[in-house]
Amino acid sequence: MVEFRGDWNEAAVRRFLCEQTIPVRLAIQRPDGSPWTVTLWYRYREGSLECATGATADVARFLRREPAVAFDVSTNRMPYRGIRGNGTASVTADDGKVVLRDLVERYLGGTESSLAQWLLEDDREEVRIRIEPAEIYSWDYSERMADSDGQ
Repeated sequence: MVEFRGDWNEAAVRRFLCEQTIPVRLAIQRPDGSPWTVTLWYRYREGSLECATGATADVARFLRREPAVAFDVSTNRMPYRGIRGNGTASVTADDGKVVLRDLVERYLGGTESSLAQWLLEDDREEVRIRIEPAEIYSWDYSERMADSDGQ
């Protein structure tokens, strides 16, 4: 069961994650034990964050070896708000590029761009990264930054 702490309840966290198209920042561990951060597109489904990446990407290899992750999804403009937490990742085949196609539509607004077409090429093998959160901490500085113009 996910522990929700901070400014928002579970419903508010879900709403934020579904409305935002901010990439998730994942902190993972490299094979030498050093930390590594990667930024990926995500979707929020059934209490989990799902990402897609190439099957041979370092992030997929590293997560197969050590599935513990920390993550952050937060706004880059005032008023600052977002979530951070930790959990466990699993890496599985993205058969039919279902997750990737959904992410392309979510972040690019469709599949017509050259980037979308390149990502969805038949010869690209994709995997799904599913992050099962253990803890999510939310914060929202909207009230304290209400009179700030963001400059």
